[in-house]
Amino acid sequence: LRDNRIELVRASWHELSISVSDVSLSDEGQYTCSLFTMPVKTSKAFLTVLGVPEKPQITGFTSPVMEGERMQLTCKTSGSKPAADIRWFKNDKEVKDVKYLKEEDANRKTFTVSSTLDFLADRNDDGAVVSCRVDHESLNSTPQIAMQVLEIHYTPLVKIISSNSWPEEGQSIILTCESKGKPVPEPVLWTKDGGELPDPERMVVNGRVLSISFLNKTDNGTYRCEAKNPIGRNSTEYVLIVHDVFNTLLPTTVIPSLTTATVTTTVALTTSTTTSATANSTRDPNALAGQTGPDHALIGGIVAVVVFVTLCSIILLGRYLARHKGTYLTNEAKGAEDAPDADTAIINAEGSQVNAEEKKEYFI
Repeated sequence: LRDNRIELVRASWHELSISVSDVSLSDEGQYTCSLFTMPVKTSKAFLTVLGVPEKPQITGFTSPVMEGERMQLTCKTSGSKPAADIRWFKNDKEVKDVKYLKEEDANRKTFTVSSTLDFLADRNDDGAVVSCRVDHESLNSTPQIAMQVLEIHYTPLVKIISSNSWPEEGQSIILTCESKGKPVPEPVLWTKDGGELPDPERMVVNGRVLSISFLNKTDNGTYRCEAKNPIGRNSTEYVLIVHDVFNTLLPTTVIPSLTTATVTTTVALTTSTTTSATANSTRDPNALAGQTGPDHALIGGIVAVVVFVTLCSIILLGRYLARHKGTYLTNEAKGAEDAPDADTAIINAEGSQVNAEEKKEYFI
């Protein structure tokens, strides 16, 4: 071997060693060691040279990218032997759906490998780190990595947050308009029912915050917050309903009055009238709601009066029915009026109760 990069390291009857410095792909091949004895002894060895891949590069990225646009990022490395492996990651999460391409170099010994990542730009990808990693056996488990930080521009995302979930008359409310976009949105615009805020003295706008004091029913309506940036604009709405002031009062208890009842038979009888005054109770504002309860004594008195009146009515009705005994018949002989005595009247009678006239008498 006549090459200054090849040196003889050890030579003996038992061993012959050489070293090759600055190894290149041209050094790959079969090496033969001959021992000139009788007979001559030879030994052969094949040297394989690995091609170290170059540092990868990511191309195809333009900054900034608008949301919804298609992005194609290509990672490429050359000089690997055998062909290197390329893997894609987005924020340390591997992306599987990629295209892989391997081409042989002009020296017909090494390879150029490329991989393409194709996806639609999304606002969630803004600030994400996309990395391309090259793995090869010559790198001794230390892969080569290329990284690219994504910059995505998108229209504002708007949301209204209320400080009061149940606004009542006389209270205050604060509406905060949160907007997120890239570039950063301009100051927001507040409107009510499609027009300007009707009462600037009570409705104060400070940046993204709308404060309304001393709420009343005229403040009911739809409030809109609109934000915009060079990419576009967006808005959201909040419907404000002002409720009446909630007062907690005890229920009013009303005792029904008993009306006068008059029962008329043969003897006119008028029952006594018992009237209970209506009791109106109003809750003491300082009293606790749990201290109220039904008035059992009052309810018992009302029930007693009702039972007493019912019993009196039953007694009067029974007495009325007992006094009416019905009707009966009285038969008198015709012509008895002229008889001098009873015996003669009986004898002169025209039959025994045959043609008697029926008379009815009633006792009241």
